[in-house]
Amino acid sequence: MSIDRIDPPHPGPLPKGEREKGAAASLRRALLAPASVAIVGQSDDAEKTTGRPLKYLRQAGFPGRIYPINPRRETVLGERAWPSLAALPEVPEHVYILTPTEAAIEAAAECGRLGVTVAMILAAGFAEAGAEGEAREARLRAICAETGLRIVGPSSLGVVDLRHKAFLTANAAFDEQDLPVGRIFAASHSGTMIGSLLSRGKARGIHFAGLASVGNEVDLSIGEICQATLDDPGIDGYALFLETLRKADALRVFALAAAARGKPVIAYKLGRSAEARELAVSHTGALAGEDDVAEAFLADCGIARVETLDGLIEGLPLVSRIPIAARHNRRPSVAVVTTTAGGATMVVDPLAVRGIAADPPSAETLARIRTATGIDLAPSRLVDLTVAGARYEVMKAALDILTAAPEFDLVVAVVGSSSRFLPERAVKPIVDSAGAAKPIAAFLAPEAPDALAQLAAAGVPSFRTPEACADAIAAALKRRPPKPMVAMRRAPAGAPGRMLDEAQAYELLDRLGIARAPTVALDTHIKSAPDLPFPYPVAVKVLSAEIAHKSEVGGVVLDVPVGDALPTVIQRLQETVSRRCGIRIDRVLVQPMIAGLGEVLVGYRVDRDAGPLVMLAAGGIHAEIYRDRVLRLAPVDFAEAQAMIGEVWAMRMLEGFRGKPAGDLEALARTIVKFSQLAALDNPVVAEAEINPLIVHRKGEGVTAVDALVRIL
Repeated sequence: MSIDRIDPPHPGPLPKGEREKGAAASLRRALLAPASVAIVGQSDDAEKTTGRPLKYLRQAGFPGRIYPINPRRETVLGERAWPSLAALPEVPEHVYILTPTEAAIEAAAECGRLGVTVAMILAAGFAEAGAEGEAREARLRAICAETGLRIVGPSSLGVVDLRHKAFLTANAAFDEQDLPVGRIFAASHSGTMIGSLLSRGKARGIHFAGLASVGNEVDLSIGEICQATLDDPGIDGYALFLETLRKADALRVFALAAAARGKPVIAYKLGRSAEARELAVSHTGALAGEDDVAEAFLADCGIARVETLDGLIEGLPLVSRIPIAARHNRRPSVAVVTTTAGGATMVVDPLAVRGIAADPPSAETLARIRTATGIDLAPSRLVDLTVAGARYEVMKAALDILTAAPEFDLVVAVVGSSSRFLPERAVKPIVDSAGAAKPIAAFLAPEAPDALAQLAAAGVPSFRTPEACADAIAAALKRRPPKPMVAMRRAPAGAPGRMLDEAQAYELLDRLGIARAPTVALDTHIKSAPDLPFPYPVAVKVLSAEIAHKSEVGGVVLDVPVGDALPTVIQRLQETVSRRCGIRIDRVLVQPMIAGLGEVLVGYRVDRDAGPLVMLAAGGIHAEIYRDRVLRLAPVDFAEAQAMIGEVWAMRMLEGFRGKPAGDLEALARTIVKFSQLAALDNPVVAEAEINPLIVHRKGEGVTAVDALVRIL
C-alpha cells in the first residue's frame, strides 16, 4: 500500500534560530521519544541480538506504536509481523534496522523514500572493512543527502530514553525492569559501553535520562545527537565515551552550547599511547600525537576529560558542582580532611600526579579547627581528625570551617571503616554539608555500598576508589572556559601540499610580524665571500624545499669565523648533502650566530579532526628527547599564550631561576599569538609550520626566530 504523509500548512518561514530549535526538537523526539517505531529484521527468538529490541520495548512499557518487520514470519514474539516498511499503515518516525549489511543499506534506502525521520543500523561491515566498507558508507551518505533521512550508526547498539521508555537497543544490559531514571545523557562510540555505564552507574547511585550508541557516525554524530537534547529540561549534564575525534566540529559546537547553558560535559577517550597518529615533516607533527591533540581539543571545548572509567561514571556530580574557572594562573588547591591518614594519602598521591595539590590549611584556618574541635592539629597536608572525627560534631565543624576557608577550591572527606559498619553515622556530617559554599567530594576507604548510596541520594559526589576520586577532581578543577569557534582549516585527505624553503618561510614570518634573524641567500658556486649586512661568525645552511631537517643530512655549519672561509664551507656543505641524500644544492642561507638565554619550539599544524593547533615545546633537540610541550586550538590570545608558557617545564629556566636573568616571556607570548594566526591565513593555507629554535633573549630584549619550516596546501 502507498503511504502519504500529510503535513499541516506552514504559516511562513521561521527565523534561523527558531528553525534550528524546531529541527533539534524534531530530531530529539524521533530519536528518544518517537510516537511510532519499526524494527526491520526483528527475530522471533528473544535470546538473539536481533530479538531483543521488541522484547525490551514491551518490557519497559513503551507507549508508542511498534511495527516488527519480518517478511518470513507472520508473527514474532507473539505479535503481528509486517512484511515490509511499505506495508505499514503509517510512516514510522524511527526505524531500527537489524538486518545484515547489504540488506541494511536497502532498508535505509526504503526509509529515505518513505520519509522516515531517523534510522539506526546495527550491522557492521562498513568503514572498518576497508575500501568495500567505505563504499557502503558512501551509499548511506548518498541516501541521507538525497532524502533527508538521518542515520545513527552503522554498528549502533541503539538509543535509550528511560523517561519515555524508548528502549530501542540490542544491548543485553537493558534486560531489566524498573531501571531508575536520572538526569545524565550518555553517548558512546562503543555500543557495549552504554550498557556498562548503565549497570555500573546503577550500582553507584548514578542514573541516566538517556543513552546513545553512535557507532561509525556515518551521518549523525555524538555532537549532533547531544546537541539535539540540550534544551531538554530533564537533562543536566553529559557523559561521553569517545574512541576518536571524528566529526570534531559538531562535538565542539555542542560543547560550547552546553557550556552556555551551564550543562557540564565529562569525557573518557581511548588512546593514551605515546605513538603519534601520523608521521609528519615537522617536530610539531611528530610530537603532537593523537592523544595530545585530543587533550588540547577537549580542554579548549570546556570538556572535563577523565582518565578512568570509574571517573567517567562517578565524576559528573562533582563536575556539576564546580563551575568552569575563569582563566588564571593560580593552581587549584584542595583540602583533605579524614579519620584515616592511610586512606587519605591514597587520594593525595594520585592528586599530586595530576598536578593538584592537597595543601595545608592556613594558620588562621588551622586555629579555627583547633578551637572548634579541641584537636591539637599540626600543620600538614592532611587534616587528620583521627578517631575523634567519627563523632558527628567534630567532622561537621571541620567541614564547615574548611568549606568556608578562602584558600581552598574543594574539600575531600575521606572516611574509614565506620562508613561500612556505621554508614549513617559516618557520612551524616558530609550529607549535612552538601549545600556548603565549596564543593565536597567523599572517598570511602572500605567497600561501603550503604554509605555510598546515602551520599549519592544527598547529591554528594562520592567515589569507590582513590584513583577515580583524584581523576574526577583533577578533571573538574582543570576545566577551562571553552574557546569561541573559528573557521576550521582542513587538510584535504591525501593532499601533501608543498614545502617552502627557509627563505620563503621567513617571508611568511615577516607577514606575521615575527622577529627573525637577518639572512642572505648565496649561490653555491661563489668564489669569494660578498659583503654581509651582519658580522661574523655566521651560520651557513642549505636552502632547499626538499630538505626539511637540514642538520640530519649535514646541511648546517655553525660558527664560520671569517669571510675567507665561506666559499670552502659552502662547497663542502654541497658535497656532504649530495653524498648523504643525493639532492643537488644550488643555494645556501647565511645568517649571523645568535645567542640568548634559551631556545623554544613554536609549532603549528592542522589536524584532520581537531583543526588548527599551536604548540609550544622545549627547543632544539630537547623537543624530541623530553617531549615537554603543550598544545592549544589555534588561534590563541595573549592570556592563553601565557598559560601555555606556564605549562612547559623548560620555561621555568627562563623565569629567573635561582638568580639567573629572566627571559622575555612576554615577547614569547606575543610570538605564540602571532604564529597561531596562521589559522586565519587564506593565502597561502598553511598545513604545518614551526620555528625551531626560537631564541629567547633577556627580559625586554625580545625573541628571534633562527630557523623556520612551512608546508602549504
